[in-house]
Amino acid sequence: MARSRSGTRGRRGPRKPPRRAGGFTPGAVSVVDPSERGAIELPGTITVKELADLLGTSPADIIRELIKSGIFATINQLIDRDTASLVAEELGYEVAEATAAGEDEAEEGSAPAEAAKEQLWDEAAEDESALVDRAPIVTVMGHVDHGKTSLLDAMRSTTVAAGERGGITQHIGASEVTTKDGKRVVFLDTPGHEAFTSMRARGAKVTDIAVIVVAADDGVMPQTEEAIDHARAAEVPILVAVNKVDKEGAAPDKVRAELAQRGLQPEEWGGETIFCDVSAKTHQGLDSLLDMLLLMSEVEELKANPSAEASGVVIESKLDPGRGAVVTVLIQRGTLKVGDAFVAGAHWGRVRAMHDFTGERIKRARPGEPVELLGFDGVPEAGEYVRVVENERRARQLAGERANRLKTESLARRSGKKVSLEDVFTLAREGRVKDLNLVLKADVSGSLEAVEDEIARLPQDEVAVNVIHRGVGGINESDVMLASASDAVVLGFNVRPIADARIAADRERVEIRTYTVIYKAIDELRAAMQGMLEPEEVEDIVGQVEVRQTFRASRVGVIAGSYVTEGKVTRGAKVRLVRDGTVVYDGEILSLRRFNEDVREVASGFECGIVLKDFMDVKDGDVLEIYETRQVERELA
Repeated sequence: MARSRSGTRGRRGPRKPPRRAGGFTPGAVSVVDPSERGAIELPGTITVKELADLLGTSPADIIRELIKSGIFATINQLIDRDTASLVAEELGYEVAEATAAGEDEAEEGSAPAEAAKEQLWDEAAEDESALVDRAPIVTVMGHVDHGKTSLLDAMRSTTVAAGERGGITQHIGASEVTTKDGKRVVFLDTPGHEAFTSMRARGAKVTDIAVIVVAADDGVMPQTEEAIDHARAAEVPILVAVNKVDKEGAAPDKVRAELAQRGLQPEEWGGETIFCDVSAKTHQGLDSLLDMLLLMSEVEELKANPSAEASGVVIESKLDPGRGAVVTVLIQRGTLKVGDAFVAGAHWGRVRAMHDFTGERIKRARPGEPVELLGFDGVPEAGEYVRVVENERRARQLAGERANRLKTESLARRSGKKVSLEDVFTLAREGRVKDLNLVLKADVSGSLEAVEDEIARLPQDEVAVNVIHRGVGGINESDVMLASASDAVVLGFNVRPIADARIAADRERVEIRTYTVIYKAIDELRAAMQGMLEPEEVEDIVGQVEVRQTFRASRVGVIAGSYVTEGKVTRGAKVRLVRDGTVVYDGEILSLRRFNEDVREVASGFECGIVLKDFMDVKDGDVLEIYETRQVERELA
């Protein structure tokens, strides 16, 4: 029997030694001895297998400890730092406190709405010798049917609008044009200014130049004005392309006059806005348009470092049934290569394949190049920042941390608003708001003009009311996205928000106010502006003291033996010393005594001893004015 058991044991292998009280087997910890190892640093999130490798134990031991805590996890499941810390401590390890660097990394994982605050690289610390010129990024906007797509097609010498190429350039959302001199210009084919502003609302600084396309036979239309307002809100240079100049009835000068009335004064008329007369049909003026874009880009001095780790912005994203997440990324810095691990908000991945705007497969992308990227684990939002990290493990860790932060910030945003008329006063007191941005919509142009006239009559010397966009008709999603990007309030008169606008307002936390009486709106605006005025500081004289004799004390310095002639004097009060009609000291009372006792207050008609803070040159006959200041809310004139 003994031989049989022995033989059985020989066939099955040696019996496992008993587990230690610490919860792990001797074989599992032969690599690492907790007593000899310092405190373990844990990331914000980590998989069960990665934790086992870090501790030098088996994933089964980690899973067993998690089960004891009521957590049923698989080998590849992410667990947070607190849970991992409990497991490590249970296995006899000391866990280091979260480092400041770790906190900084967590800060990098902010929500898309906070993306403007996320600095992907320090521009000031950039090595100037590594910088090279990059192609300008141009967004084309304008009224529907004014020829935006046809103009792009003409410059690309393609026929996407006619549908002959199937629309690779439309799907990728961006395209390139190479001039005769070999210089590149990148055009974003995003669908209209809504997407442009949506990206800006998420903090993505993508566009270098905005081209406003206006048909020479139609002139300025409502969406033209919207496009101008969106470009101005983004603070990007504007170039106007007057299209269809070959058509009968074309009036380019009329277009210039209409836009001059809206603040876009042509250069040939003494202004600063470049106008180009073009025709997408005959290709007239296209070379001049490209030359002007390159000239504007030279003025902007657009440069990037192609040797750094790659980073960029998501332009478009979609889920393809056959290829998975297909994401268009505009590279802003560095060179992206196939095989690079990256993180984009709550998503991560490795570059499996890249295609340029023509659909050709490429292995690397330099600054200013738009590429279609495969390899994301999900579909990120447009405007999300993408950056390369050292490995997939790091990418997965950062994405997990950002996903948790996104969830937390989403819950926090539900209860808040960006800007409302009620909280303008609070923001102004904190010094964060000195002007109020408005988006105005009305049922008819007459109402719109009446509202603007009333707003113009409001005193705006210290507080400015900026009407960043005005229009006739219902409040739409574009209005809400512009308000979100500009921290504005939407005011409507005899109009209501349509369904999409209401949903967008809830999501973006934009306040929409609708009125039927203009003067009620003006009263609320006046109240909001009044709250934004700096409070006035008023001084009140509360007492007057005459210095009759001075004494010196070794510990306290000069003591002014004084008589209170008016009002009262209190310890710690503000005081002004006047000598022969001239103020020689302005400070506070350090000590106040009567006889040999400290007192808090001395009334008129009594004597006292006063010591001034940081001032010893007190002389007989000096007059001390005791005063206090208070802030008084001001009213608009």
